This record gives sequence, C-alpha cells and structure tokens, in this order.
Amino acid sequence: MQEIAVINEPEAARSALDPVRARLLAALAEPASASTAAKKVGLSRQKANYHLHELEQHGLVELVEERRRGNMLERVLQASAAAFVISPATLAELSPDPGRSPDHLSARWLLALAARLLREVGELVRGAREAGKPLATFAIDGEVRFASAAERALFAEELSLAVRDLVAKYHDEKAPGGRKHRIVIALHPSLKTAEELAAESAADPEEQ
Repeated sequence: MQEIAVINEPEAARSALDPVRARLLAALAEPASASTAAKKVGLSRQKANYHLHELEQHGLVELVEERRRGNMLERVLQASAAAFVISPATLAELSPDPGRSPDHLSARWLLALAARLLREVGELVRGAREAGKPLATFAIDGEVRFASAAERALFAEELSLAVRDLVAKYHDEKAPGGRKHRIVIALHPSLKTAEELAAESAADPEEQ
C-alpha cells in the first residue's frame, strides 16, 4: 500500500468521490474480504461487490490474496493507498494555469501554483513508482508570527532576495546531464484553531 496516491483520471476521481465508495476505501485501509467490508459500511455483499469492482477497475483497490472458503473463492482486497488526493489534471480545460496571470500577491495565483505542484508531483511520483526508482524532492513547512503587516512585507522581500541569490549561485543552464527543478515558495495566513476562535469570540462579546 502506498502512503498517498494522486488520482489523475476523471473517472477514478468520480468513483473515489462517491460517498459509498469512499466509505469502502476507508474500510479497506486494512485487507478485508467483500463481506467484511460490506458489514463495516452497512451494505449487502452484492452491493459491496459492485462498488468494489468499480474501485478495482480504477486502481483504487487492489487484490491482496485469494483464499478458498469451502466451495467459494474469497478475494481479499485493500485500498491501494492510505490516502488519496485528486489532481487538477482531472479537470482538463478547467485546471488552473499559473501562467495566465502571475501575481505574487494574489491568493488565486497561489492556488494555481499549488494546483500545478500537485499535478506535476503526482505525475512524477507515478512515473518513479512505475520505474522502481526514488524521486528526489525537498520541502519545508513551518510557521512564523509577524508583529505587523510591515514586518511581513519585509520578510517576503528578504526571502525573495535570498532565494534569488541562491538560484543565481547554483543554476547552471549548460551543465551536461543537468536537470531543472521547480521552486515554489508560499506564504499565507495559518488557519485559526478552535481555541483561538473561542478566545477571539470571548474577547468580543458583541460578535456573539
């Protein structure tokens, strides 16, 4: 089982988004027969088999083993990944394109960049898996608390200069056998926790 898989095909995405099939995928986080999975989600075995067949057709469910139970051959299945994400490639012409209106301060452009990142990394992961090779990637995730909007703007400016200098230092357009790598750096407000929202609400009773 993969840790995470990217769904690139529209039909596979439609199948995974079906509420019943999504519950079956969750039930198959561990190997189970159709009858066992059916009991977990409250379906008849016949209905479960129908949905499982569709999931298997799209590579969302995999056969683990077949074992004989009396006169019957029982198939043991498992979800092909512990978690799934749907690539914007499934939207075809509706997929966002960061090249249309690049604006470093636009949240819409940030979403377009994130969509391209998901699409491209998903394709790279699939290719690396099929080739049986590792995929070299790197990411940093963290939080920074700014005292003011002015501090945030200064941070963004200094970060941009630092990245520009690093790119200028290491970029070699003519390196034999070299390979281009994409750099995406994002900065956005963190979502507020339930505790933070409750504290804000208590501090401003007029909003209640």
